[in-house]
Amino acid sequence: MLVKPNQVVTINFTLKNSEGEILESTKDHTPLAFISGHNQILPKIEETAGEMLIGSKKNIVLAPPDAYGEYDESAVQMLDKKEFPDDIKLEEGMNFVANAPDGSKVPFVIKSIETETITVDFNHPLAGETLNFDLELVDVRDATAEELAHGHVHGHGGHHH
Repeated sequence: MLVKPNQVVTINFTLKNSEGEILESTKDHTPLAFISGHNQILPKIEETAGEMLIGSKKNIVLAPPDAYGEYDESAVQMLDKKEFPDDIKLEEGMNFVANAPDGSKVPFVIKSIETETITVDFNHPLAGETLNFDLELVDVRDATAEELAHGHVHGHGGHHH
């Protein structure tokens, strides 16, 4: 089966790191549904699922360039503590979202807190990791006009309004 753009693809998956530790899984949960061709999932996962038959299973290993990229030391920065809200108790490991100059949202995590500065990391938490996905193709259907207009799947495995 070759999935076409604007189809809802539903998969089950288990994501493991290179040590075999399970990082995320749809097992015992709702499968993941996405609209094909809309960059809603890692491209290699979408490509692989798009070539599978419904009900089939496959394992795929993604090196960092095909997953969340290499770890970039320049994405670790020191910010002035004054750039953070005064009313929040800051802690290492806290996640925040910054506004980029182009208006996009950029997530980051606090790595360490010093007296005057805070070290933050703009890398994706899985950057630099080789990822192992066990995939199962559950279903493929055409996306509805409403799903396409909203940019996400509605109903089972998708967004519920």
